[in-house]
Amino acid sequence: MILSEGKMFHSSKQNDILDRLEERINCTLASESLDVETVIAAADQLGQRIASGEFDDRIKEFSGENFGEYVKTAAMFMKRENLEYRVAAELGTDFKTCAEITPPYGIGRAEIRYMPMGTLFHIAAGNADGLPAFSVLEGLLTGNVNLLKLPEADNGLSIEIFRQLIDIEPALKNFIYVFDTPSSDIEAMRRMAEMSDGIEVWGGDTAVRAVRSLAPVGAKIIEWGHKLGFAYISGYEDKEAELSALAGHIISTRQLLCSSCQTIFINTDNMEELERFCTEFLPYLEKAAAADPVTEIGVFAEITLRKYNSVLENAIGAGTTDGRIYQGKGCSLTMLADRDLELSYMYGNCLVKALPEREMISSLRSSKGYLQTAGLICERESRSRLTELLLRSGVNRVMRAGTMSASFCGEAHDGEYPLRRYLRVANIEMQ
Repeated sequence: MILSEGKMFHSSKQNDILDRLEERINCTLASESLDVETVIAAADQLGQRIASGEFDDRIKEFSGENFGEYVKTAAMFMKRENLEYRVAAELGTDFKTCAEITPPYGIGRAEIRYMPMGTLFHIAAGNADGLPAFSVLEGLLTGNVNLLKLPEADNGLSIEIFRQLIDIEPALKNFIYVFDTPSSDIEAMRRMAEMSDGIEVWGGDTAVRAVRSLAPVGAKIIEWGHKLGFAYISGYEDKEAELSALAGHIISTRQLLCSSCQTIFINTDNMEELERFCTEFLPYLEKAAAADPVTEIGVFAEITLRKYNSVLENAIGAGTTDGRIYQGKGCSLTMLADRDLELSYMYGNCLVKALPEREMISSLRSSKGYLQTAGLICERESRSRLTELLLRSGVNRVMRAGTMSASFCGEAHDGEYPLRRYLRVANIEMQ
């Protein structure tokens, strides 16, 4: 389905809508503008209604087993306090106020004004329920017209959010256009890109490269690429509690998020110490897996095939590294001899590697384009020093291992404030 000007259309109407979309966008930019308060008030009202359970049946229909987590996330994200705090933290409390300056050289006086980019084209990923809707809400907060290409995994939840938001505040209808265009329809995506001042893409390297190929010259590409999270262990404050928390995080996130733990690095260069860790940590992982088991048969099949393929490759000498698998019930640890940060088998199957503190920066810098979150477990007296090393390596988030994927109000995303990326700075000469 397609959402255009507050109305629902069948997907077969896509080309007809695209034919007149440029004219509609230009008309909106010429005659309408969005006030931040208008967007915040509408989002807050919808968030309160979601939190009260008013839409539970509809959300369950769209989000399935992730129902509880989605309701919690949506209510928090849309809260007035959260949105006001974000705007103030990312843009400042007076970003809508024109600032006068008197430069030391050149013209006498000038005015600085923040303006919306104009039109944002959001190409969303499907690894988190509601992410497309939250992305567009950021575009609305900055006053932009928003075109959204839904991920193919989207189950209708995003469009439902926008329908409710427009019902609450009809002024938003000309700033939201949602298409269920498949990624294979390159021509339609190219048309949307050509209408846009900025293209926001969520996804991996392949998705980013594809967007760059269809983006017109001059369009700003805003990349939110796939990132990798890891845990770094160098001693403990409370060993049992910290290992239990790490195991719970690995299992509960299914290792599907950019902030999930893919690799556990131990501050050592002794392989025997790695073996002891794997033997000790596996029961924690098994306990977490038993409490929150993966039930999808397709997931089990894929993991089994990938593991078996790795064993065969190593047996014939085609594998890149020799590894030892510690197999548990519903989970596993794979001990490897290299220092590389890489994607795990996921779904409770984590990699374990040695990474001495002295080699941290040189090793992690090889993955500098993919670093995001480090879950740090260490003695209290070492935390400041190791945090500084992780940050200098290029990591953007240093968290406790059990809360690696926890978000908080006003935090940056991949080292940047999103709202700043959706604005432009205009300079005006004053008389």
